[in-house]
Amino acid sequence: MPCPSSCPPGLLALMAPGLALMATFSLPSQAGDRRALPVEKPPGVKGRTLILLDVNTKSPVRIISENFLSLQLDPSIIHDGWLDFLSSRRLVTLARGLAPAFLRFAGKRTDFLQFHNVKNPAKSRGGPGPDYYLKNYEDARSLDKLYNFADCSGLHLIFALNALRRNPNNSWNSSNALSLLKYSASKKYNISWELGNEPNNYRTLMGRSVNGSQLGKDYTQLRSLLQLIRTYSRAHLYGPNIGRPRKNVVAFLEGFMKVAGGTVDAVTWQHYYIDGRVAKVTDFLKTRLLDTLSDQIRKIQKVVNTYTPGKKIWLEGVGMTSAGGMNNLSDSYAAGFLWLNTLGLLASQGIDVVVRHSFLDHGHNHLVDQNFNPLPDYWLSLLYKRLIGPKVLAIHVAGLQRKPRPGRVIRDKLRIYAHCTSYHNHNYVRGSITLYIINLHRSRKKIKLAGTLRDKIVHQYLLQPYGKDGLHSKSVQLNGQPLAMVDDGTLPELKPRPLRAGRTLVIPPLTMSFYVVKNVNALACRYR
Repeated sequence: MPCPSSCPPGLLALMAPGLALMATFSLPSQAGDRRALPVEKPPGVKGRTLILLDVNTKSPVRIISENFLSLQLDPSIIHDGWLDFLSSRRLVTLARGLAPAFLRFAGKRTDFLQFHNVKNPAKSRGGPGPDYYLKNYEDARSLDKLYNFADCSGLHLIFALNALRRNPNNSWNSSNALSLLKYSASKKYNISWELGNEPNNYRTLMGRSVNGSQLGKDYTQLRSLLQLIRTYSRAHLYGPNIGRPRKNVVAFLEGFMKVAGGTVDAVTWQHYYIDGRVAKVTDFLKTRLLDTLSDQIRKIQKVVNTYTPGKKIWLEGVGMTSAGGMNNLSDSYAAGFLWLNTLGLLASQGIDVVVRHSFLDHGHNHLVDQNFNPLPDYWLSLLYKRLIGPKVLAIHVAGLQRKPRPGRVIRDKLRIYAHCTSYHNHNYVRGSITLYIINLHRSRKKIKLAGTLRDKIVHQYLLQPYGKDGLHSKSVQLNGQPLAMVDDGTLPELKPRPLRAGRTLVIPPLTMSFYVVKNVNALACRYR
């Protein structure tokens, strides 16, 4: 199946730079974070914060996957009739802008889908009625469309198989999965695999539970199945894609790791920050909410390192809100604070890949709306892809801070991360560094680059809401210019604002921004 005409080969490398090298910075207000170095307060300076910032350029503290920022499509697109739109020239252009990346095809409907390699399964002997297939059926044509979209967009497809097809003894029934594997192998589709979605929640969904040990046996069975098919004998396998690691879920993961820790290529879990039914715009500005992910990372890492030290960990299926999100909130500029902080925090903690739910879908958690227009988080993701490389750098800060009032907890509302600039971005020579900054304060903040960053030319990419809706806006501006697609086959040029060497960075209130420090010649960033 040919790609849409907007898919010129070779454009991928230019449009989608690799993922970013990130390092976190937190002001001294957060317990457990690096403390700011004390600085003498010069005469006449009152009521403002001045931050001196330097970066360790000798070696990275983490190296993450080139596909760090990846995407998810929910199988509900089959039920809702969206699958045919994946051939849209506009959608392929938008997806290609975020390549290289994984495309995970999974979600709540994963464990209800069945594959049938027939033209009209509803008329097959003994088959259920047509309504069943409309809601739960994936045919060869559907898989072809999905794979063609991923291939044209420069994305690597990860397909989650139905784990709820069970034998009487509760072991996994692999017969339907085998049909799908044989068909995709006959087409020589390059696919990685998973089994199920959020298996710790099966009792709620179906009234049937599968414990971690049993799922581990099912994964071992799937690995054996893949090894029998030449095309997939070395295919990657990921799982178990558990939910938030509460006590019972941690126990589920422990059972899984005992049996299948060595079977999977990465351990996966998912996270949603807020109940989308009750979210308010102020929720996206709460530092306590931004920090909830840290505790989850520690819990997952503890279990994984107990059974398979060094195994890669992915956050697979992350959204700003649950329950489909909320209009003018989870699809607005305000949601970007959570999204960008998620990227920075995960990279700094060594999480190898984060899969955003969802690229396109119903609800309001996606990157592209139902009219195929990019939302604020898409533009944020595009900037990230263009500017951020996979090497994460450590940041050193010193600053002046207003004395806190008695009884008031100061939390870090200014967050700074640093990476080597993407090697795929040919506007910058190797050795350049990219900072990205979240300012949750309602006042502007000033940052003075010091040490190895002093007196270097800086390119600013300041992302702000566009229009009268403020933080609720679904449109954004870059350095004062609104962002929009040029046409269905062309993304806009992301033009920086050059700042003179030695200039203090002024960070406007409630904004997100990227700063490329040019020609630093950082040793950590010279080589891939």
